[in-house]
Amino acid sequence: MKKGIAASKGYAIGMVFLYEEHEMIISDEKVIDSASELEKLQAAVALCKEQLEKIKVKTIENVGEHEATVFEAHMLILDDPEFVGSVEAEIKNNNTNAMKAVEMVSNNLVMVFEAIDDAYLRERAADIKDVSKRLLANLAGHTVGLEIEKANTIVVAHDLTPSDTAQLDKTKVKGFITNIGGRTSHSAIMARTLEIPAVVGIGDITSSVKNGDTVIVDGVEGFVMINPDEATVKAYEEKIASYEIEKEELKKLLNVSVVTKEGKHIEVCGNIGKPQDVQQVIANGGDGIGLFRTEFLYMDRETAPTEEEQFEAYKHVLEAMKGKKVVIRTLDIGGDKTLPYLPLPQEMNPFLGYRAIRLCLDRKDLFKVQLRALLRASIYGKLAVMFPMISGIEEFNCAKEVVEECKCELKAEGITYSETIEWGMMVEIPAAAVMADELAKHVDFFSIGTNDLIQYTLAADRMSEKVSYLYNPMHSAVLRLIKMTIDGAHKHGKWVGMCGEMAGDEVAIPTLLEYGLDEFSMSATSILGAKKILLDQ
Repeated sequence: MKKGIAASKGYAIGMVFLYEEHEMIISDEKVIDSASELEKLQAAVALCKEQLEKIKVKTIENVGEHEATVFEAHMLILDDPEFVGSVEAEIKNNNTNAMKAVEMVSNNLVMVFEAIDDAYLRERAADIKDVSKRLLANLAGHTVGLEIEKANTIVVAHDLTPSDTAQLDKTKVKGFITNIGGRTSHSAIMARTLEIPAVVGIGDITSSVKNGDTVIVDGVEGFVMINPDEATVKAYEEKIASYEIEKEELKKLLNVSVVTKEGKHIEVCGNIGKPQDVQQVIANGGDGIGLFRTEFLYMDRETAPTEEEQFEAYKHVLEAMKGKKVVIRTLDIGGDKTLPYLPLPQEMNPFLGYRAIRLCLDRKDLFKVQLRALLRASIYGKLAVMFPMISGIEEFNCAKEVVEECKCELKAEGITYSETIEWGMMVEIPAAAVMADELAKHVDFFSIGTNDLIQYTLAADRMSEKVSYLYNPMHSAVLRLIKMTIDGAHKHGKWVGMCGEMAGDEVAIPTLLEYGLDEFSMSATSILGAKKILLDQ
């Protein structure tokens, strides 16, 4: 038995298909005719785009439009002067052969992304690797892709790229296992969407199995069993049958509202990063959007999104939710999350530095563009706006002053906005939790961001493997701060949501309900499971 990271829930039993890539031989040899080498590169880039377009279409048909956006991003990388432009420059200036130039540029970009202290952004290095691998394969004349012919196959690989995962035929592939990877990688996200069980980060799985071995993938506990005995296979066959029944049962909760035995209505909402994500929340029976992370509108581009672009994004989500509440977080960037068009100071402690509301209050030009877009979009649905990283009432009041400035501007321009927007704040700094009863006099709601609240409370960096054992959502100090926040809000008749990972934690949900949490917001695929736990209490 081997232990890894449970990346996609479920169980699978099948035969190993060991996915081993072509050995890529890349020469250091210089070229004489750089013009010819540039032509080779351009032909390979064109072929990559053609392949990616086909994968995108297949993904839309088999998985969904949102999941296909990763391949749009890959095509953008192939148009990015930072990538292909740098490869061309390397060929022209140094007579480097095309394959070597691709390898050099992609390795440099991957190093930059992998050094970022943010799990989501660090995993974007996988996008660069995926694109460069495809480009190198096309330059070398190798076939690209993963073709599975046999049913009940378990794919075993060192790693699976997003395009590998998107091409998995769900009727044949029952699960996958990799040496490396994490829960936030595109392939793990794709596996969860396809509902294919996956265990990643095993370390040595490719050297521990051979083609034709029988393996069990336990995507619930993160275990992999190689050539199990009959009793183990039988036990897991029973688990698979029970899990399928459970999934069908959960679908009955799609349109069910959670009401406690005391008659209190609990909202179970979804977290999104892009406007397209809203469809998955709707498909999973979400009561609303508890967190729209707007920073993703600002990423993967060379300039900040315009007021009009943001207005369209917010309008899209509000209209799609048809009157259900949408909580949008203002720009949470800075420190560990950087933007190419926004120079930021280097800091020793970026999580405690110039970021989120601190940056926005300093860069009012940036902040006002977003606030104006939010105000304009507010007439299309039920909008709530929250400010991140608030440590005290002064910051919240300053943010509200900027809102008032924007309202005055819009009024002067004859542009309407809703007068019923709720204005709240994230509780992710312990000081805010301690002062919740005072802060609640000034806000319309709180949303508890447990990812940061836990690491700040326990002084344990959530990205550090060395201190990960200290990162405990159920630590009594963390629970006490959560209880203080909820009690402080309720004292003044204000509601409290939670949008951190803890909101979808099966172990934490009963305690949070007992404390009086009003809204639970989580990844879309966790909504139905959370509803069941809440209804069972």
